Amino acid sequence: MTEHRSIAELESALSGIAASPADRGSVDMIVARPGVGERVLLDAGELDEELGLVSDGWTDRGSRSTADGSSDPEEQLTIINTRLIDAVAGAKSRWQLAGDQLVIDIDLSHDNLPPGSRLKIGSAVVELTAKPHTGCAKFAGRFGHDALRFVSTKEAMRLRLRGANAKVIHSGAVRVGDVAVKLG
Repeated sequence: MTEHRSIAELESALSGIAASPADRGSVDMIVARPGVGERVLLDAGELDEELGLVSDGWTDRGSRSTADGSSDPEEQLTIINTRLIDAVAGAKSRWQLAGDQLVIDIDLSHDNLPPGSRLKIGSAVVELTAKPHTGCAKFAGRFGHDALRFVSTKEAMRLRLRGANAKVIHSGAVRVGDVAVKLG
């Protein structure tokens, strides 16, 4: 069993997380989730306006938040901050367990990237949505209840410590090592 981080350990990492770059940050991991509980690390992927991350199962899973149960376009992609997941997971080999498709070293806070903000990632453009990305029982099971509490406070939600929901505005290719650039 992997040791989970305590609240004190996570709080001590907050200043490092807050020091993430505001305008441009590296794409450090791309993760496809073809089925429930499955994770496939990609060196490169295609972000598509209709499908999200091609090879990810987002369109197949649907959503409880839509009237017809179809996939919610406001939750097409999830982005998590590299420094946050590193602090929570404890090892890069565990980052993909968070379930986010893109791991990027950039300040995801509402102050820096309010809903509607756009990032150019590789040749694609994504837009952060207003839909909050929240922690869940799976997150707590993988990283501990302290990690879930850490990313769920009002301040943590403002900082988007659990990550951000986004949608693809312009299809394109993305690779690990690309730079995500804040537009406008």
